[in-house]
Amino acid sequence: MTAMHSRGAEQLLGVAGCPHLLLVEDDPGDAFLFEELLTEAQPGLRITVATTLAEALAALRPEIRCVIVDLSLPDAQGLDALRQVRSHAPTTAVLVLTGLADAHVGVEAVAAGAQDYLVKQDVDGALLTRAISYAIERKRADESERQLVEARALSRENARLERGLLPVPILTDATLRHHTRYRPGRARALLGGDFHDTVETADGAVHVVIGDVSGHGADEASLGVRLRMAWRTLVLAGHTGERVLGTLDAVLEHERWGDEIFTTVCTLTIAPDRRTARLHRAGHPRPLMFGPGGVDAVPDEPRGPALGLIPGVGWPALDLDLGDSWGLLLYTDGLIEGLVGDGGERLDLSGLMRLAATAHGEGQRGDVLVDGLIATAERLNGGVLSDDLAMLLLSRGDG
Repeated sequence: MTAMHSRGAEQLLGVAGCPHLLLVEDDPGDAFLFEELLTEAQPGLRITVATTLAEALAALRPEIRCVIVDLSLPDAQGLDALRQVRSHAPTTAVLVLTGLADAHVGVEAVAAGAQDYLVKQDVDGALLTRAISYAIERKRADESERQLVEARALSRENARLERGLLPVPILTDATLRHHTRYRPGRARALLGGDFHDTVETADGAVHVVIGDVSGHGADEASLGVRLRMAWRTLVLAGHTGERVLGTLDAVLEHERWGDEIFTTVCTLTIAPDRRTARLHRAGHPRPLMFGPGGVDAVPDEPRGPALGLIPGVGWPALDLDLGDSWGLLLYTDGLIEGLVGDGGERLDLSGLMRLAATAHGEGQRGDVLVDGLIATAERLNGGVLSDDLAMLLLSRGDG
């Protein structure tokens, strides 16, 4: 038996969409009474009536907003009917009906997952309509809370996973100061396509890498982690310089999902005496050198193209004389691609050098220097920098 009415589907208790209720009641008289009460109080309702639990389960559809179920049915008694309805329609509100003699069962039903219960003998149209409305809204609130809890749990799990993928430097030389910053461009993310790492090997050399996978997103972040871990493994195995870049190029070729994906990389090996270093650049921005004479960028040549662009290419070395007191700042292009003012001009390397020279001249060092450069770049940009950003400052003495 189905009762349908043509007016205002949107009228259902403030819920938009075609109102549809399922009434599970084996007593024809009670079923008729409930239909009359409902359609009189809310003419836009659509009501489907089932006389057994089996009929009710077969009639359940996604569009049914609320199931009103008698707990005394020919094929189910007590809470069994509620459990089966909830199992078949976990996102649908359930309102249970009891008699005067078993009102306590209604309380048990609410504890078992029903949104509310009604004693048949006390029901009128207004009470029934209000109870259905509350049941639907409670169920909606419960579902929202459940989804929020699941989303928070997933977010915490993802955050733990991402934190576990961030590098922990292997550095024992107490004469060196090591400062890093990492900011992914993606909202609510801990990882981006940029990566960096620092490893001190048994021979006393200190190896540094910084890189930037083209594009933005979780895939790029995953690829960046794989490249960083490959670099660390190679360095710990005793490989350095151009050989490492050639292997990373092969890793990128096999791991990337399209030929258009490339990665810029800069690697640095500082000699055990800390007075010289060897630099390899694969399409990456030029690092800055800090010293007693001020701030300058490392020479532009020699260098090679980004990984993943030209098969069989080489990445020649650039030897640096560091002296006794020095600082080396490696960064990704997220730092220098921010805008300066309203004219569309970018900060670029020249602008970063000016900012760094001013900060260094004012005596800024370490964390203060790194954070100050980021803050100034963001101020000039008129807001947070949109690209992934990685920075690594390694220094000795007053550099």
